[in-house]
Amino acid sequence: MGLITIIIIAFALAMDAFAVSIVSGTAYRKLKVKHALRMALSFGAFQAMMPLIGSLAGLTIREYIADYDHWVAFGLLSAVGGKMIYESFKIKPADDKFNPSNVLVLLVLSVATSIDALAVGITLSFLKVSIAVAVVIIGLVTFILSYLGVFVGKKLGHFFENKIEAIGGIILIALGIKILIEHRFF
Repeated sequence: MGLITIIIIAFALAMDAFAVSIVSGTAYRKLKVKHALRMALSFGAFQAMMPLIGSLAGLTIREYIADYDHWVAFGLLSAVGGKMIYESFKIKPADDKFNPSNVLVLLVLSVATSIDALAVGITLSFLKVSIAVAVVIIGLVTFILSYLGVFVGKKLGHFFENKIEAIGGIILIALGIKILIEHRFF
């Protein structure tokens, strides 16, 4: 798996965090740079940690499933992508009490948006990717998109939120198919 593919995965994984950042941007009455930085740091850090944890878990089972790891990678990426597409069509009611500045809310959002990265980390361990490079890229892309997302949300509101999450899901499914093609099972 090349650097370009890792970057594409990073963008796909960051779509959840980007969408939540957009929604969060709409919640701030007086948006300050520190709000965007706090959210971006939290999302970026969790998004970077989860693939590392997933990769370590994957390393423990890799030898047992080496003959069909590409199918497991395809399944995980497709499941995560399908979940993202499904969630993009769900109607999410606005919550007037939503406060993204609250530390507990921010932690919950950070974990929720990075769970998909855990499954992708397992996949990366099967593909023998440099996890250090992947973690840095995933964390950095998520940081940048989350930071920008808060300001996009302040300006444009909910217009892009669902579409972005669906695009991320489609990208992950496409990458799963690419893995199968690379192993010549299609």
